[in-house]
Amino acid sequence: VQLQASGGGLVQAGASLRLPCAPSGHTFSTNVMGWFRQAPGKEREFVAAIKWSGSTTFYSDSVKGRFTISRVLAENTGYLQMDSLKPEDTAVYYCAAGRPITSAVRSPAMYNYWGQGTQVTVSS
Repeated sequence: VQLQASGGGLVQAGASLRLPCAPSGHTFSTNVMGWFRQAPGKEREFVAAIKWSGSTTFYSDSVKGRFTISRVLAENTGYLQMDSLKPEDTAVYYCAAGRPITSAVRSPAMYNYWGQGTQVTVSS
């Protein structure tokens, strides 16, 4: 399964972006969809995750209250709505799908499928 992530771009601080993620040519059949990001010289870090059925959500402390993860079953698509963007949000954003247990949703190793990444750059 290939995941298609898009919606990145160059924006000013305080702006918003919405990143969609959808499987290419397949129905999204997963337990959890997650978003991770990686800035130059840094490790990939957890941003947010959502249980595909039931819609329970998880957020990192750094984005809680600013980012919203959601999914639209009819569209077979997940979204990461990013508001009040800050320069420190600059990174390549990756969507991922897998079946991690609840206590492991923040671990990249628990996800089997990854999108190609989309660049988000926030200028001050």
